[in-house]
Amino acid sequence: MNPQLRTDADWLAAAARLASRARPLSRPNPGVGAILVKDNIVVGRGWTQPGGRPHAEAMALAMAGNAARGAALYCTLEPCAHRSERGPSCAASIGEAGVARCVFGVMDPDPRTSGKGLQAMREAGVDAVHQPDDACRESLAGYLTRAERGRPHITLKLAVSLDGCVSLDNGESQWITGEAARAHVHSRRAMVDAILVGGGTWRADRPRLNVRLEGLEDRSPQRILLSRGVPPDGVKVINAPEQVAQLDGVQYLYVEGGAQTAAAFLARDLVDRIELYRAPIVIGGRNAIGDIGLTDLASAHDRWTLSERRQLGSDSHEAYSRTR
Repeated sequence: MNPQLRTDADWLAAAARLASRARPLSRPNPGVGAILVKDNIVVGRGWTQPGGRPHAEAMALAMAGNAARGAALYCTLEPCAHRSERGPSCAASIGEAGVARCVFGVMDPDPRTSGKGLQAMREAGVDAVHQPDDACRESLAGYLTRAERGRPHITLKLAVSLDGCVSLDNGESQWITGEAARAHVHSRRAMVDAILVGGGTWRADRPRLNVRLEGLEDRSPQRILLSRGVPPDGVKVINAPEQVAQLDGVQYLYVEGGAQTAAAFLARDLVDRIELYRAPIVIGGRNAIGDIGLTDLASAHDRWTLSERRQLGSDSHEAYSRTR
């Protein structure tokens, strides 16, 4: 793309992609992305650092230095308005740096900032604009779901055959999909705070539920078990899907199975995203999902929207977002 033709929406989308680098290490803070642009050239960029500080805007300002004066700042979330013991507010820093314009994609639901960051920047002479943006909202899905629904953003992962099965009738399931698809799953695990399976899957497979990609092993998420049994060492147990709301510090939860666990989360309308991996095999085995309580087909329509599609070796990957 000709840099002279870039729009605010283009820069916000770039900031949203940058924000993915913050997940999940920015917890308990949201993973934010920020880009400083001057004369259509990026002079600074940043994302929320591990532990939540420095913020993305502070990182971008530090990189830009004096070049921030007169520049435009694009960030996924409204810059914070409250000073903390760990540093000044981003809204104040933006004004002091002489940034001419700030465009952000999502108003912060935190009452300490909501609307106040926008006001503080305008009072400092910054042309601050809230431009609602879907890519920015998606990049903040965990933070916003926590604020709006009181629970983590929940992704259900399914690896199935062409006929929708997750294993043979004898329970054998390793492996439905190939190496490329399995590596992709591990990259997804590295971006969540916690991973959950049901008691049946735990007893049958004793899954490690970690990240086995070179260089990302330290990103293994907290392990959660949906069960009424005694928690195994290093694993937290919850007794019902609704209890995910009580998981401290968890913005992103990855549910991997099995069929009854998937059904339990779907039946309670707790799934925000489905990641579907499909292998080109037919096995006539066990279904991926149990009964979710539907009594008519009409109510199954218009609930899911395709948001991603890719080929992973011989397997396909599709992601669907819940339409709310």
